[in-house]
Amino acid sequence: MYIYGKNVAKDIKQKIEKVYVANNFKEKQLLNNIKAPIVYVDKTKLDKMVGGLHQGIVMKIADYEYKDISELNSDIIVILDHLEDPHNLGAIIRTCEAAGITDIIIPKDRSVSINSTVMKTSAGCLDRVNICQVTNLVQSINYLKKKGYWIIGTDMIGTDYKNINYSGKIVIIIGNEGRGMSRIVKESCDFVASIPMKGKVNSLNASVAAAIILFETRR
Repeated sequence: MYIYGKNVAKDIKQKIEKVYVANNFKEKQLLNNIKAPIVYVDKTKLDKMVGGLHQGIVMKIADYEYKDISELNSDIIVILDHLEDPHNLGAIIRTCEAAGITDIIIPKDRSVSINSTVMKTSAGCLDRVNICQVTNLVQSINYLKKKGYWIIGTDMIGTDYKNINYSGKIVIIIGNEGRGMSRIVKESCDFVASIPMKGKVNSLNASVAAAIILFETRR
């Protein structure tokens, strides 16, 4: 997998296999701190490699290693129900880390996975959270219920999120950017939290909604 950007290069804890740097790259101190072979290339080659704002540096690392669901044991677990935008996933990972939430579950199919855009958007937080990729969300929810977790979904129609009890072991589910939670996932929830809208907008971006709910769980 290719990752890119100066901040990612500073924060990455995984072993870097190779570094590709633009010929006019100025951050010599940054390169001195990287223990990997460095190859200088034309900027256009970097553009083709990652297609993003690479800031003149691209690093090759091993593909992300997902955790098994049995390894997740914190009091708050976040499930992302088929998110499609890597920027949303990266932003939610960053929000989770900021809120002290370390365990996140995503589905394998019809969902964004950990890629270079997620790595950059999460600003190095991937090294401090556990991402579990599962085949079936409902089976995973049932497994967590047996472990004593209460399942709290999020939707436009539900209980005001401020009126829900977040104590104990809980799972927070954030739905797809356009469709929200799938029907079968929603039916598996013990509670559904809703963020009241005061303006003409009827929903929030998935990462924004996640931030509001997750920090409420901490409050």
